[in-house]
Amino acid sequence: MTASLVEWQSARATRAADSHPEISIVMPCLNEADTLESCIRAAQQALDEHDISGEIVVADNGSTDGSQDIAQRLGVRVIAVPERGYGSALMAGIAAARGYYVLIGDADDSYDFSEIPRFLDKLRDGYDMAQGCRLGSGGGTVQKGAMPLLHRIWGNPMFSAMARMWFRAPIHDVQCGMRAFTKELYGRIEQRCTGMEFISENMIKSCLAGARIAEVPITLRPDGRKAHPPHLKTFRDGWRNLRFYLMFCPRWLFLMPGVLLIALGLIGYGIALPRLRISGITFDVHTLLFASLAVIWGYQSVIFAVMTKVFAIAEGMLPWDRRMTRLFEVVNLERGLLAGTVVMAMGLSLLVVAITNWYHAHFGDLNYPDTLRLVIPGVTLATIGFQTILSSFFISILGMKRRRIA
Repeated sequence: MTASLVEWQSARATRAADSHPEISIVMPCLNEADTLESCIRAAQQALDEHDISGEIVVADNGSTDGSQDIAQRLGVRVIAVPERGYGSALMAGIAAARGYYVLIGDADDSYDFSEIPRFLDKLRDGYDMAQGCRLGSGGGTVQKGAMPLLHRIWGNPMFSAMARMWFRAPIHDVQCGMRAFTKELYGRIEQRCTGMEFISENMIKSCLAGARIAEVPITLRPDGRKAHPPHLKTFRDGWRNLRFYLMFCPRWLFLMPGVLLIALGLIGYGIALPRLRISGITFDVHTLLFASLAVIWGYQSVIFAVMTKVFAIAEGMLPWDRRMTRLFEVVNLERGLLAGTVVMAMGLSLLVVAITNWYHAHFGDLNYPDTLRLVIPGVTLATIGFQTILSSFFISILGMKRRRIA
């Protein structure tokens, strides 16, 4: 053990003896022997040069290349994480961190840990999170060969734009793995994802929790590992991130598609019921069938949006939304049951009229274009009414965990 390393360890121990360090540097690790030492030394140097009270935590995810020995030789804490996954490693490392602030960064030498003070300055200024930005749109730099072209021109910009539009994230590079945040914020957002989507979850939940977020332009360097390729898999992890975005935004997954389908269905009804002829095309009962399908699909999608939102809030996955309070002040179980019963009765009434006409025809042949104008809307209304009754009960059950919903 070198003299300088002994001094570094002694200084860190002295500063942490009476209180928690100001910041914990958490590095997830899975066979990073090629680059781990350079990352740790860069972080140590940054802490020393700027007189920052800090610690370094390596969250090892089952390395078999001696990464643990490298970290221990350099005097940093090593946390063994048996559950595989990038998110699992980070969650274990953050849980073990003693600092008031936490900075996470990959141990592949792509991030420059000498930038630690710039992140810390933002947190000291009162921000809850300091998010690194590698992309030029946010002032960052991507060195040649540091990021696949598809990620740079499509993947990261697309996800970042979605984060800004759907979750009001004030950032340009949502996938950047180097970021710092308060331990208090991390405790509030209750992260769950064990894979690569941990990064997206961290940003999205922070935005939903109302965190103050600052952006720190950084430089992304080429991956320094030689023994194995990057752990990131473009299409697998891209899909997992997209899936996560959709699950955390019922508005775009269910509500908006549902509203669009209902609108298209109602337009279809407006055209088909009077049997309009437009540009030589007659819109009749077949159009009415397609319109009914769109209305039923759309209504079910809207119901799923409400159920998903209520469930996510009740389980703590999403924060409380005042709009839900206003919704349930107007639409409660009793009103839902009443509305569903009325709509279903309207549909059944149309079906009764159709059956009565059949009776008057002595159960013989009917004028199907006219009869289907009763049967199709009748079936549609009866279905929607029945769905409303069932979903009213189910949403009420989901919301029982929070009295404000029930």
